[in-house]
Amino acid sequence: MFHIVIPARYGSTRLPGKALVDIAGKPMVWWVWQRALGTSAASVIVATDHEEIAAVMTDFGADVQMTKATHPSGTDRLAEVVELRGWADDTVVINLQGDEPLMPESNIHQVATELSNHPSASIATLAEPIKSAAQFADPSVVKVIVDARGNALYFSRAPIPFSREGSRHTGPHDSPDDIAAAQRHAGLYAYRAGFLRQFVTWEQAPIERRESLEQLRALYQGCQIRVVTAAESVPPGVDTEADLAVVRRILDV
Repeated sequence: MFHIVIPARYGSTRLPGKALVDIAGKPMVWWVWQRALGTSAASVIVATDHEEIAAVMTDFGADVQMTKATHPSGTDRLAEVVELRGWADDTVVINLQGDEPLMPESNIHQVATELSNHPSASIATLAEPIKSAAQFADPSVVKVIVDARGNALYFSRAPIPFSREGSRHTGPHDSPDDIAAAQRHAGLYAYRAGFLRQFVTWEQAPIERRESLEQLRALYQGCQIRVVTAAESVPPGVDTEADLAVVRRILDV
């Protein structure tokens, strides 16, 4: 059994009010909610701090949880939902971000199953092969390195692992072997409720501040993060007007 929480905030630097932007006659968060409803989740909750988002989604029939406006991240918002709903520490909670209207349902089930099957893990998440040297070098593409057991060793915006010998191609980070050693991290997470309760009590880790990646706080604290290759390709989320145009073309049916 697992629960899905969709953090949906109104503010966005690059695309203000994006949770409510129109896609084929429905707000974006509605499409995310529909994806979640197509799974076997015990509950699907839209967690927001914005009255308009709450009103719109309540009218659609969604289970809406109002949360504080001071949360620095969606993970902190999930932790508040865990407390408000009184979930036991071993409850599996999926963070399905409110700007992922194309996330395949199979991927959601995949992270839930992975965490359920590994009691020692605190988090499960997805990764995909890196497809090009440009993607490998792009700081907006988060790379993850895993160990032989499928646990995360490190996440970085940098092209890791670094090839000391350099590449036989055009640069130090673009040989096929270099690229194959890393994976692109996809931001879909399954957490244990007890972990979320702990997570919000920890200060930001130095490596987290450096990389601006909050999953590094969990690694810094010694938590185990399971990483599995996505069952289906993870479509892009919506961060910019260009992203929105792509999603509108796909969903405008």
